[in-house]
Amino acid sequence: MSKPEANKRSYVQNSVTGFSAMVLSVLLFSLMDASVKWLGGTYPTQQIMFFRCSIAMIPLTVIIAMRGGITILKTTQVQLHFFRSVLGISAMALAFYAFSLMRLADAISILHTTPIFMTVLSIFFLGEKVGLHRWSAIIIGFIGVLLVVKPGPGMIDSGSLYMLIAALLISCTTIIIRHLSILDDPVCIAFYFTMTGVLVSGVGMIWLGWNTTTPFDLFLLIGVGLFGGVAQYMMTLSYRHAEIAVVAPLKYLTIIFGGVFGYLLWSELPDLQSTIGICIIAAAGLYTLHRELVNARRSK
Repeated sequence: MSKPEANKRSYVQNSVTGFSAMVLSVLLFSLMDASVKWLGGTYPTQQIMFFRCSIAMIPLTVIIAMRGGITILKTTQVQLHFFRSVLGISAMALAFYAFSLMRLADAISILHTTPIFMTVLSIFFLGEKVGLHRWSAIIIGFIGVLLVVKPGPGMIDSGSLYMLIAALLISCTTIIIRHLSILDDPVCIAFYFTMTGVLVSGVGMIWLGWNTTTPFDLFLLIGVGLFGGVAQYMMTLSYRHAEIAVVAPLKYLTIIFGGVFGYLLWSELPDLQSTIGICIIAAAGLYTLHRELVNARRSK
């Protein structure tokens, strides 16, 4: 086999691996979200968060041991880690609580407004210039948000306000992670966030209480941690083997998976207004991602 043919074959194999890993990641994240919604009506948010974070510490600990031990956790950015962890845990608490109140597809679609929020935040915190194309996507995206959220007195009871704030906080943490990743290993960033989650949710259970679990619900609680941890690893693996432009749009499959799980488990069907809003949010998010990739290529 000639060298060009070998390189082409290797590229195809890597693309298939990246594509498959992202689809699996999306499916696992959707299973985690559905499990959180299922458990949210019976168990307090802090209890679900504790299992999400404590179970995720298991693979993290293994990775740290394989990477040379605790030396990988050394950092000079303690304050930034603390700020990122507080915002991230707050976002998790709000999102987990909102899942118990909302239709699954609606909740997931609001979480996908993070690319839109990040574009706006990058103007103020990173000094980035945003052109007409991305401003148009931002405005159109927020129109979609309004259709799903349905602004009014019922926003709090419906959970949409909590999920919208969670999406904003996730956008903030993503920008902070960009700065942290310059000096610190991703495992280090994940460890401090996850450990903070264990401590905060653990104190929350002591202070606010927790509910005794049934065997099936205990299985789901453990699953929340495993689904989230493996999904995060699969997403990292996907980005390692395939171009972001190829696999990142697959993340929007979570909306479809969420809709399927919502229908099968709770007979949920979004109304026409929400369906239109979900489509607009997805389209605006995908276009925002496209413009970011175009600008990144131009800057090289």
